[in-house]
Amino acid sequence: MSFRSENQNPNPTTPTPPLKKRWSDLWTKSKPINQMVMAMKLRSLSPRRAAKADATLSPFPAVAIADRTLLLSDQILLKILALVSDSPAQRNSNSLVCKRWLNLQGRLLRSLIISDWNFLLSGRLIHRFPNLNHVDLLSAAFISPRNSAILLSHRVLSVHLHSDLAPNWCFCEENMLPVEVIDNGLATLAAGCPNLRRLHVIGASEMGLLSVAEECPTLQELELQCCSDNVLRGIAACANLQILKLVGHVDGLYSSVVSDIGLTILAQGCKRLVRLELCGCEGSFDGIKAIGKCCLMLEELTFSNHKMDDGWLAAIPFCENLKTLRFQSCKRIDSNPGMEEYLGSCSALERLHLQKCQLRDKKSVSALFSVCRAVREIVLQDCWGLDNSIFSFAMTCRRVKLFYLEGCSLLTTEGLEQVIHSWKELQSLRVVSCKNIKECEISTALATLFTSLKELRWSPDTKSLLQSSVTGITMAKKGGKFFKRAR
Repeated sequence: MSFRSENQNPNPTTPTPPLKKRWSDLWTKSKPINQMVMAMKLRSLSPRRAAKADATLSPFPAVAIADRTLLLSDQILLKILALVSDSPAQRNSNSLVCKRWLNLQGRLLRSLIISDWNFLLSGRLIHRFPNLNHVDLLSAAFISPRNSAILLSHRVLSVHLHSDLAPNWCFCEENMLPVEVIDNGLATLAAGCPNLRRLHVIGASEMGLLSVAEECPTLQELELQCCSDNVLRGIAACANLQILKLVGHVDGLYSSVVSDIGLTILAQGCKRLVRLELCGCEGSFDGIKAIGKCCLMLEELTFSNHKMDDGWLAAIPFCENLKTLRFQSCKRIDSNPGMEEYLGSCSALERLHLQKCQLRDKKSVSALFSVCRAVREIVLQDCWGLDNSIFSFAMTCRRVKLFYLEGCSLLTTEGLEQVIHSWKELQSLRVVSCKNIKECEISTALATLFTSLKELRWSPDTKSLLQSSVTGITMAKKGGKFFKRAR
């Protein structure tokens, strides 16, 4: 029995027409497309099977692509990263390589500014950066918008502000985190960073600072803002503290009181202080005397916008090893320092710096130079009220070797010449931006004094041309090189 196919050509004499090529045939018979499809199938396989298939199909020998740094231990890789991480951009690039590099790069970081307090409380800070020794918590202690375009920048603080700010400008204390939250953050930080050496914090209480003092015995530098007498009890437990900055009252930001009580507590606890800065702090003779009697290693003392009572200046001589005395943004020095014969002087004092201070009171300025009569370096920058009569009290200091004058517009050439002629040991002189000091008024005696100096920077105004002013004056050959023009 035979069956005829339905598709059989009914007319055998007629040739069968050629079949039309379909797109599917072209797709499956194309060699490049077949290779692409095969590659896609291999990628869907497991990595091990895919590697074997690639090795059999590829005409090139198989090359194992692996992370060669896995052969290095963490200690060796840390040393390598420490050598190549010479800039913040490079450190950021290293952290993006892989998770291992991210963790290792975090171990190398030593200093960090925190802007989110929750990052500290959650423990992520300690896990991410376990070897920190310098932490700044000032900006994180405020409830402020991150995306705000309003930034308040003060000499001691920078904070982002809301656009609906209250007209009284008392926003720092209102927007500061609660004391309990700040203390909890300090306890977390102290437990995770026992090698902490530098800390900047604001709004902490006595208990928060006690936790830092107990857990971080190597703490050497501390900046505490918005502090009071009670808070200083916690600082007194930091036996190895050497550098301390206390900020009590800041106009428009916050108000707190540091008095003689707090200064006495501080002096009895932190006896190894080397540098002390008091900003907006109150006090009197007793508080400064206690610091001088107890802190025998104190070498640098700074007063910024102080609110000391009258007569406190007489306590400075009790700081027997003091080498640097600095005043910044002080509206007054000491309105009633007392009789000059009872003031005394600091025999070890070497440097006296006054920056942006008002020197209008002759009695206080005279007492200041009398206490600092042994100084070898005097720096006066942008001080108001410094005229010839006020500056004449500097003749009390007979051992001055370096004098730097900048931004004092009332002082004239005559007043400057009168004082520096009394300084027989003067070796370095710098005069910058003092408009009433004229080069045309330079006398022969003053020009001769210039030739004996080891260093001279003379730029009282932008048109200063010292060499043309002293044309015709005979000078030693070696003195010519000291006429350096500020560029």
